[in-house]
Amino acid sequence: MRSLLSRLDALIVGQHDPARVGWLRDWTYAHRGLHSDGVPENSLAAFALAAERGLGIECDIQRSRDGCAMLLHDWELDRLTAVSGPTAGHSAEELSQIAFLDSEHKIARLDDLLPILAGKVPILIEIKSKRGYDVKRSCRAVAHALEGYAGPHAVMSFDPRVCAWFADHSPQTVRGLVMREDEHGMTQKAWQRHVALWAARPEFIAYHVAALPNPMVAGLKERGMPVLTWTVNSPETRAHAQLHADALIAEGEGLA
Repeated sequence: MRSLLSRLDALIVGQHDPARVGWLRDWTYAHRGLHSDGVPENSLAAFALAAERGLGIECDIQRSRDGCAMLLHDWELDRLTAVSGPTAGHSAEELSQIAFLDSEHKIARLDDLLPILAGKVPILIEIKSKRGYDVKRSCRAVAHALEGYAGPHAVMSFDPRVCAWFADHSPQTVRGLVMREDEHGMTQKAWQRHVALWAARPEFIAYHVAALPNPMVAGLKERGMPVLTWTVNSPETRAHAQLHADALIAEGEGLA
């Protein structure tokens, strides 16, 4: 059975052009930007600091009520702002007026970030999703923001539908699948991981560092699929990640 699964995985790798994705291996990516006390995660300031340090950027996308791609991780505003309730309950304009806690920095759009980067460093855009969510609307919002952007960029998600959507509607965009194996993920079992891989048809994979090494991931890496890993946040996880992955999505003490 393992041999059969491995051969099916190999077909996924064989569908893609390795020249399109080689740049993914060349960078360390700042997880939610280079954030710290006074510089909130997913803020324009955190991303600008990461770019100044020569780091690639990983950001999160939530969708506003009116369908804009917003730079925010959480479904609810409570953890990061003085406002309560769902992120999607507010328009993009309303969200852009909300400051992060203990900070002058405000929630921004993906549209606001791209001109700041201007292709100087690559960006990984994670599109958030969950069961019952119309993630296609988020995909369209991100694709719209990326129109005409020539800098190195990729989209990724835990939801295989994101990769599939971009393959069908924006094939020029590099796309990846994010996975974890613990109780917080939807791919705890090996068969679930393989099914997600086949449904997504990703060009790269971003795997939870605590779940490495993994036979499926090792097989994909050996065949040439770039393997990224997250969240590298200590010297120990950094050393571990460097053994099993091609590139790191890191923060804090996980950054060299």
